[in-house]
Amino acid sequence: MEPHPDGYMTQQGSMIATSEGTTDMKAIVQDVYGEADVLRLDEIEVPQPKEGEVLIRVKAAGVDPGVWHLMTGRPYMVRAMGFGMRAPKFRVRGRDVAGTVEAVGAGVTRFKAGDDVFGISDGSFAEYVSAREDKLERKPANLTFEQAAVVPISGITALQGIRDAGKVQQGQKVLIIGAAGGVGSYAVQIAKALGAEVTGVCSTSKADLVRQIGADHVIDYTREDFASSGKTYDMILDTAGRRPVSQLRKALAPKGTLVIVGGEGGGKILGGFDRQIFRAPLLSLFTGQTLRPLVAGESAKDLEAVKELIEAGKVKPVIDRQYPLDKAPDAVRYLAEGHARGKVVVTV
Repeated sequence: MEPHPDGYMTQQGSMIATSEGTTDMKAIVQDVYGEADVLRLDEIEVPQPKEGEVLIRVKAAGVDPGVWHLMTGRPYMVRAMGFGMRAPKFRVRGRDVAGTVEAVGAGVTRFKAGDDVFGISDGSFAEYVSAREDKLERKPANLTFEQAAVVPISGITALQGIRDAGKVQQGQKVLIIGAAGGVGSYAVQIAKALGAEVTGVCSTSKADLVRQIGADHVIDYTREDFASSGKTYDMILDTAGRRPVSQLRKALAPKGTLVIVGGEGGGKILGGFDRQIFRAPLLSLFTGQTLRPLVAGESAKDLEAVKELIEAGKVKPVIDRQYPLDKAPDAVRYLAEGHARGKVVVTV
């Protein structure tokens, strides 16, 4: 095996051609960090599945805030985490994926060519992507490829935030900040599935959506400050990433749990991770409240758990807009503006 300049691995003398008989594909690539203008449609080699990987014919790819962070290289902490200090280590953007297995690498036992799958893999803004077997599940039977593509990262993050970090129990009062967003829309539904009384925080234009996905109460943050209402909650999930921890604590019960998701806002170096990783855990040492960050893991077991909730009709993906592959830069721009209701998807 030898490295390919686009970051993939190729097998000398044994390139796998696709069912369409080609070894090239279209993909959204970038060579430098920057805003969406650095993204462009290019033609590169189809990735070859290594041991434990499958080659997927991409049907759709989700757009999540992580795409923006990897595209811009901000906060700079992202670059130090192994994604490339001066330029992106992986040229092809996108991580959420849904599609059909085209070929399998050595040692793959869970999937075969023709299986419809969804999961996580770097480089999903492309016609083909090579993904690890242990980061995939079979596509839920009741979802389209577009719906399935927006589930993995946001769905797993919401599950781990509500069930694991938040330890939500039946009858508890839960506050979801950013309830109409990607993670938030799943968190509302998962908390309801666990039997919680859910209050969603969002803007005026998104209030109806938050009610539709099951929230018992909705707070329009443009008209009401939840922190000064006097109401407290057993668990708060903050996906918006911009409110001071001191403000969030005012709405948290004396023995409640605050879970902070994402690193939005803040400075160029640490961004919102300063609040998430350093300030909140430090404050937890001096209060009866539990204040913890969430760095979600990419678990096929948890993806399966979300899939079960979807197939049981308890969770449904919310898609705001769809963009074709060549318009993926516009999809990222739209997401970055912060107006999305639910998820944004790129179709291939």
